[in-house]
Amino acid sequence: LWRRDELRACRADPPLRRDLQRVLVGVDPALGGPGETGIVVVGRDGDGIIWVLEDASEALPPAAWAARVAQCFRRWRAEAVIAEINQGGALVRSLLSQGGTRLPIREVRAMRSKSHRAEPVAAAYERGEVRHAGAFPELEDQMCDCVPGQRQSPSPDRLDALVWAVNASLGGLETASHELAF
Repeated sequence: LWRRDELRACRADPPLRRDLQRVLVGVDPALGGPGETGIVVVGRDGDGIIWVLEDASEALPPAAWAARVAQCFRRWRAEAVIAEINQGGALVRSLLSQGGTRLPIREVRAMRSKSHRAEPVAAAYERGEVRHAGAFPELEDQMCDCVPGQRQSPSPDRLDALVWAVNASLGGLETASHELAF
């Protein structure tokens, strides 16, 4: 869905935080095993451009990735966390509510394959609606490895966190309607 030369071309200096109208933290949680938790911060500027601001993904135990999400939320003064709840459901909300900080969480549930969920985001990149605030090598590797109909191994958690956050910034989410309220 993505090519390296296109991703290199979308790198630019981002606007200042005060010039971003909306900032979201996308999370694809790892609740067991060796997988990474995808944590990607995106912002939308006044011209409608979506900026990938940070990739804070890492293989961390649940309490540690929840703390990292909270740090990203505070550092970027985000509006909400977009968290996939297919695995762990209420546990994700519980983890993100620990530590005395109640984060506004929009829970999303995947109903299609990762590559199908990524297609509208790839189209936004093609239209020039998404920019990267620098290079994100591991994220960009997962993006370039995303091929419709092929399962990626290990799971592309960074990519999934990006897809959730960019989709929310574009105004579309794959989720049940009762989950759309903040």
